[in-house]
Amino acid sequence: MSDSSNVSYAIVKLTPTIVRHAQRQVKRPVLFQSNVRASGLPDVRVGPGDSVSITIFEAQAGGLFIPGQPGSSAGNFVQLPPQQVDRSGRISVPYAGEINAVGRTPAEIQADIEERLKSRAIEPQAVVTITSRQSEEVSVLGDVNQPARFALEPGGTRILNAIARAGGSKFPGHESVITLQRRGRTDQAVLTSIVQNPSYNVNLTPGDVVYVSHEPRNYLVFGATPAPGAVGGQQNRRFAFDKDNLTLAEAVATAGGLDGSRADPRSVFLFRHESQKYLSDIGVDVRRYKEPMVPTVYTIDMSDTQGFFLANSFYMRDRDVIFVSDAPSVDLLKFLTIIDAITGTVNNIASTRNQIQGNTGNN
Repeated sequence: MSDSSNVSYAIVKLTPTIVRHAQRQVKRPVLFQSNVRASGLPDVRVGPGDSVSITIFEAQAGGLFIPGQPGSSAGNFVQLPPQQVDRSGRISVPYAGEINAVGRTPAEIQADIEERLKSRAIEPQAVVTITSRQSEEVSVLGDVNQPARFALEPGGTRILNAIARAGGSKFPGHESVITLQRRGRTDQAVLTSIVQNPSYNVNLTPGDVVYVSHEPRNYLVFGATPAPGAVGGQQNRRFAFDKDNLTLAEAVATAGGLDGSRADPRSVFLFRHESQKYLSDIGVDVRRYKEPMVPTVYTIDMSDTQGFFLANSFYMRDRDVIFVSDAPSVDLLKFLTIIDAITGTVNNIASTRNQIQGNTGNN
């Protein structure tokens, strides 16, 4: 008699109640945290290596920049040549001197220029424009067609736009996980979740790194299903998810369904790990288990209509294992085949022995 305390796995029969509990446990696609989604458009700030253009207006002619002679100027402004921010983070403006630019917005630089010129020019107004951006870049790496590094657009660059600039993902959206590295921390989202929910299509900020990784989910099928190679030319029993969420019925169908000549539809099993809390919630006595995650075997009876409905509402997880038992008649046939092989061998031995004895008597 076995000691039930040594049982290392839980057996759970699939019922409507179990399915309802399991549906609450369906693993949602990986999603960005709320603080990442809340980030709005970043401030456009000047960085090292950026080029800026400066236009200075005066209220009337005869000032510092606008000559007093009529017709000598096309307007009441002067356009300074574009200049690149130097290593010290400064730009140079005539009569205003060197202006700190790095880390400041164009509006802040404009106000500084106007303040320095107001005692020399006539009601000066400045317009600062970033003409070339070499700073505030983001990188898109990983399983994309054209890894890229580029500067953010002044109007903002969303993560899908960045992936598009890198040529898009090499693999289907449900198999592509987007990792966003920002200021020393990382967040992840499945590509399909970003496409389906605009709130996850976040604006990038300077220095962000977007990494696209191929992370397919798979499950295994053993037992009385069509032989490997009989379904779609597949030569193994390992199948990939073809969408975000896959039901048990769909998984069995992908593997070719139950083998009608030898499968026992009453004995379909699914193997996975479940938490003790979840098992306790569905009424399983978990006191015998020591580990927080318990190997669990779900049993499904697909010999009646309800079993099919339940299987079509029960969702698969990555690395699940499905096993379909042989029908009792198949086991009996195997036994009889073994017996036939044994008895056939015995009969052959007896026949050979009789032949030897007959030959000896004749001699």
